[in-house]
Amino acid sequence: MGYLKSLVLAAGAALFALGAQPALVWQPAYAQDASASVSATQLAVTKMNAYVKFMNDTLRATDSLQRYRLWVNMSKGPTGKERTIYGLYSLYDVGQQIDVVKKAAVSEPKMPDLDAAMMAYLDAYQKLAPVIEKANTYYERGDYKVDKMEGGKALHKDIAPLGAAYEARRKDAETALRVEKQKTDLAALAAIEKAEGKKAAWQVRNTMMHAETMINLLPNAENPVVDMQAFKTALDGYTAATTEFDDFSSANPGAFIGFESRPDTMLRRCVTFIHCWKKPKATLAREPVKVSRKLSLTTT
Repeated sequence: MGYLKSLVLAAGAALFALGAQPALVWQPAYAQDASASVSATQLAVTKMNAYVKFMNDTLRATDSLQRYRLWVNMSKGPTGKERTIYGLYSLYDVGQQIDVVKKAAVSEPKMPDLDAAMMAYLDAYQKLAPVIEKANTYYERGDYKVDKMEGGKALHKDIAPLGAAYEARRKDAETALRVEKQKTDLAALAAIEKAEGKKAAWQVRNTMMHAETMINLLPNAENPVVDMQAFKTALDGYTAATTEFDDFSSANPGAFIGFESRPDTMLRRCVTFIHCWKKPKATLAREPVKVSRKLSLTTT
């Protein structure tokens, strides 16, 4: 089952990689439309992308905590008697992005739930980051060998609660981001249709939106349970989008150079995936699949 999921994800990655190129063709028309709705959509896209970039670059903290859990019992902390001491990962410099996020949170358009979630996440990250960096240095230098893990035990008292708070706030921010991203994507889709109709750019974006909905429903290590009803509903939407895409492609040869077969390829793999799951809800608990947890940008 992990293999099938990998095929779906690979098809999705190819779809997004190639889909970004035709979408760029639409940018000039988009920029020339002076309507208030288009301007608002552009502002929303800029704001969302600032948030998404920060979320992706601070994902390193999640990786660092996961590495820490590989060898530490989080309820007890390190003892110094572990067979292997992996330490943690250092974090990326996101100083400039922090300033960008703060400005985005008070900029238009207002997104109350998302703005609040991002600021809460930023606060949690800023409290955790220096502790992770301090702990990383401690383990990298091998200080635990000198003080018999006394420093590690002290650091754990901060890592455990701050790490839990960080992960909770990140989950909240990811949920709020997906809600607003869907709104922004729909607004961008409507703006494309208003500017030039349901032509190539509209077909690509519409297909990619439905594909992303399905990919977000695939299981991962954190959420191994598949909501099959939700996935089937998303698959129905993607099927309709792909059919419309194919009809347009047939009527307009050459409209999607290098992209024509991608939606259909992903559709076939998703159908295969869903047919292999007979229960209303299925789990990958015994077959974890490593998946990129990075969020996708909204393009104009």
